[in-house]
Amino acid sequence: MRGHLRKRGSAWELRAYAGIDPLTNRQKYLTRTFRGGKREAEEALARFVTEVSGGGHAAQDTTVGNLIDDWLAIARRELSPTTARGYDWIVKTYITPTLGKVPLARLRASQLDRFYGQLREKGGQDGKPLSAATVRQVHAILRRALQQGVRWGWIKENPAALASPPRVRPAQLTPPEPRDVVALIEAANAEDPDLGCFLYLAATSGARRGELCGLRWSDLDLKAGVMTISRNVVEGTDGVVEKDTKTHASRRIALDPDTVAVIAAHRKRMTDRAAACAARVSNEAHVFSVDPDGDRPWTPNEVTKRFIRLRKKADLDAVRLHDYADVLVMPTRACRGWSGGVFGLLVSA
Repeated sequence: MRGHLRKRGSAWELRAYAGIDPLTNRQKYLTRTFRGGKREAEEALARFVTEVSGGGHAAQDTTVGNLIDDWLAIARRELSPTTARGYDWIVKTYITPTLGKVPLARLRASQLDRFYGQLREKGGQDGKPLSAATVRQVHAILRRALQQGVRWGWIKENPAALASPPRVRPAQLTPPEPRDVVALIEAANAEDPDLGCFLYLAATSGARRGELCGLRWSDLDLKAGVMTISRNVVEGTDGVVEKDTKTHASRRIALDPDTVAVIAAHRKRMTDRAAACAARVSNEAHVFSVDPDGDRPWTPNEVTKRFIRLRKKADLDAVRLHDYADVLVMPTRACRGWSGGVFGLLVSA
């Protein structure tokens, strides 16, 4: 371990070697200012060198923003495009403006608690309060990034692990009435039959929005009444991407006869549409597609927009498509002539 002493005006700059930066492979030095005589400065340098040799120190010019940027560059490799896009937005919108330039070595749990309090009071759009759930997301990103800083030896402990983010009370979710579900599907069948099939299949299978967007005809065995879910459509900064499922495992879902009939009618509709355009629907075509031949899939956001337009016309604005959590499936036979369950719709709080 090496140390250097340099006179800077009326003070001394203590400089201690802190090893090799894991990202740049360059030598890294930590600095500290000391005021006093040369002999006292030399003693302070010795103590500083000993302190730095134990690790857990970030250079004075290393900021919270620097750490988050370096962490995101690595973490992004393991994140889905949708998650990465969400992280980028949260960092840009909430973290960087307030904490980006804060020296990493000076960040404390108390400072984070004040930051979380500010977000709760006026961190939302137009200075409105930010929800506890969003603040918890901010906290989760900070905690992961700061924990990486601990692993890299940039800081000794994770201040976010000692902070107190707001608690999130479990939402009281009330599923829609079966008659409302049927009304929406019937409205879709009348105005947008493709969406009607999508909603019906979501209702009876419990498949997630992105999973149905990624569904191909090769995933459906209508004779056996089986659907295989093996991929998921997500939207990232580079466009639409097909990935494996959220659980990273494929699964087979049994389809009842009514659902098989709905899908078969949708297949005929797609085949007729393709023929009118001098195209054909192959076995690898997407079941829900923006193209006559099924080449490109629907996107999750497109499904949500079409659903919102539908529910407004059906005068069911209180019902929303459950975007980001697992789909809720509640079996019911309460509606005559309809086999299946309530699909992933939730009543807004």
